[in-house]
Amino acid sequence: MTQDIRNNWTTEEVREIYNTPVLELIVRAANVHKQYQATGEVQVCTLLSVKTGGCPEDCSYCPQAARYNTGVEAHKLMKYEEVVDKALIAKNAGSTRFCMGAAWRDVRDGRDFDNVIDMVKGVNALGLEVCCTLGMLSEDQAARLKEAGLYAYNHNLDTSQEHYSDVITTRTYQDRLRTLDNVEKAGISVCCGGIIGMGETDEDRIKLLHTLATRPQHPESVPVNALVAVTGTPLEGRQKVQTWEMVRMIATARILMPKSMVRLSAGRNEMDVEQQSLCFLAGANSIFTGEKLLTTPNPDFSADKEMFEVLGLKPRESFKVEKELATAN
Repeated sequence: MTQDIRNNWTTEEVREIYNTPVLELIVRAANVHKQYQATGEVQVCTLLSVKTGGCPEDCSYCPQAARYNTGVEAHKLMKYEEVVDKALIAKNAGSTRFCMGAAWRDVRDGRDFDNVIDMVKGVNALGLEVCCTLGMLSEDQAARLKEAGLYAYNHNLDTSQEHYSDVITTRTYQDRLRTLDNVEKAGISVCCGGIIGMGETDEDRIKLLHTLATRPQHPESVPVNALVAVTGTPLEGRQKVQTWEMVRMIATARILMPKSMVRLSAGRNEMDVEQQSLCFLAGANSIFTGEKLLTTPNPDFSADKEMFEVLGLKPRESFKVEKELATAN
C-alpha cells in the first residue's frame, strides 16, 4: 500500500514515527523510499564557499562568524572565472548540483549580488543544477536569482522554534521562514533541513521535522547535518552525534516527506562506509562530495566514488524531474 503525500502531520504522529524502534523504523522508511524514489540512486552535490568568513551573525555552530576565533580567515567574493572552473571540476567528477555559499547575514543589492547572479548564469550554462545559500533574501532578490537560472536555494531552519534562540540571537525563526516563503514565491526549489547535536532534545528534533513536513510544499531537499564542533565556537567540545541519531532523523524525514531528496550532509566525514550505508538504507539519497563543506572537512570525490562502487550506487542525473515531466507530456 502506497503511503500518501501529506502536509497535515500532527506533532503526535511525528513523535510516534520518530520513536519507533530503530530497525523497524529503517524498514518502514526503506519501503516508503522504494515507493517514491529510485533506490540505489544518489544525488551528488558539491558545495563551494564563494565568500568566506566575516559574517556578523552569532550562529553558535558556525566557524565563519566574525565574533568567534576559529582560524577561518575572511575572504572577499571569489571571481567569476574561478567559480565556474570549480563547477566544471565538480561536474567532471560526477556532481550534478553545484551550491554556492556566501557568509552573509542577508543579500545586499549591489556589485557582489550582481556578480553572484553572473555566477549562477555561468554554472547553469554547464548543465548543472545551481543552488545558493546566501542568507536572508527578499522577494525581488529571489526573483532575480530565478531569472538567472537558480534551481534551488538553501536556508536551513537548523532546529525547533523553541530551541532556536539558544543557538542564534541575531535573527529570528520567522526571518528564516520568511526567506523560505520568498524563495517559493519565485518558483525556486527549497533546500531546508537542520543540524543535530547542538544541545537540543528529541522533542526539538521532532518539532523541526514537523515544521518541515507541514509546510504547504515539502522542501525539495532536506539536509540532515550532524554538528561539526569547531574549536572557537560556543558549541566546541559537544559530544559527537551517534550514527543511530542520524539514521533516526533521516528515516523519519523520509517517511514524512517521501518525494524530497534527503541529504546526508555535515558530519559524514566522520562516518565510515558501513555507517553511511545505514543512512542510505534509511532513505538518504543525496550527499555533498568534495574535500570541504564550506570550511569543514568532507570526504573527497575519490573516496565517494569508491563507496558508490562498493554499495552499487549510481549518481542521479541532473534535472531528472523536469526531464520526466517533459517525457510525460
